[in-house]
Amino acid sequence: MTQKVGNRSGMLSKSRTANGQKPVRRDRESGLSVTARMRSLLNYVPAALKIGLALVIAVLVFLGYRAAASASFFQVRNIETRGIARASNESIVATIKRDVGQTGVWRADLTTLSAHLEQLPWVRTAIVTRVLPDGIRVRITERQPKLVVRNSSGRFEWVDDEAVVLNEMSPADQMPSFFLRGWNEESSSAARAENKERVRTFLQLQHDFDGLGLSERVSEVNLIDTHDVRAQLAGDDSQIEIRLGAEDLGPRLKEALSVLDSQRQTSRGPLISYINMTQGRKQAIVGLVTGAHVNEANLGSETVTEKTKPETVAEKSKEKDTKPRNQTKKQDQKRT
Repeated sequence: MTQKVGNRSGMLSKSRTANGQKPVRRDRESGLSVTARMRSLLNYVPAALKIGLALVIAVLVFLGYRAAASASFFQVRNIETRGIARASNESIVATIKRDVGQTGVWRADLTTLSAHLEQLPWVRTAIVTRVLPDGIRVRITERQPKLVVRNSSGRFEWVDDEAVVLNEMSPADQMPSFFLRGWNEESSSAARAENKERVRTFLQLQHDFDGLGLSERVSEVNLIDTHDVRAQLAGDDSQIEIRLGAEDLGPRLKEALSVLDSQRQTSRGPLISYINMTQGRKQAIVGLVTGAHVNEANLGSETVTEKTKPETVAEKSKEKDTKPRNQTKKQDQKRT
């Protein structure tokens, strides 16, 4: 007999149902988490309602932040300062209280506070950190005095390597080898740039003079023009000025002092007013005071020549007035 072939898929589904197995789709739906169900529910919420809910949450967070930041719990009470030796601790504390008093520690602008602290005398850098809930910690790096400037009023003031005037020199301070003269006292960026150049030149001079053992013979250095450096001598030679020019300053000063020492025992020694070294180390021009005139002696070679310094403008004007009178007198004599 022929065997009938029926629908096997139907038989398989019935056998699976008879064995108690559930469809896979029902298994997945039963395994959904609570988060997934919430997401599925939010899909039916309108977009406008979502935006409104987000705005309400943001406003609540902002109001909570404002309330927490302005609470007395975050008002500054503890201020810790480190690295202070010359700077005023009272000024630092006062600046912190002024800046943080209105905002509290939590909302304090540390960058602005650091900039305000760096404007105080002797403060080079200030690193500020907040210590919640009510503390501020400041680590100070102080400026170091490098040289002394004599200002236009005759006062001596300490200056650092960035051309920042620190304070006036006190009698208890150690005296430097020599001072700087020619400081620009204007409060402008151009004056600050000029003074920085003067400080760089002065520190290089100080290094060169110390290396050659010449610092003790110099009283001050005139840097009004950094391309026309002039050194005023100290001690018994305080009336003598050495004109060094713009380069090779240390060796030029050494050569000028050698010329001065060689002329000290001669008749020119007591009359020396200045030594001009701007033409080079081998061209020393010595200015001599003789009565009302100043003569120059070129001691750069073996021969010594002297020439009278050109007259002043007043003397030239007198000569102009006397020349026409002399000429008229001669003409009258010829006529007679």
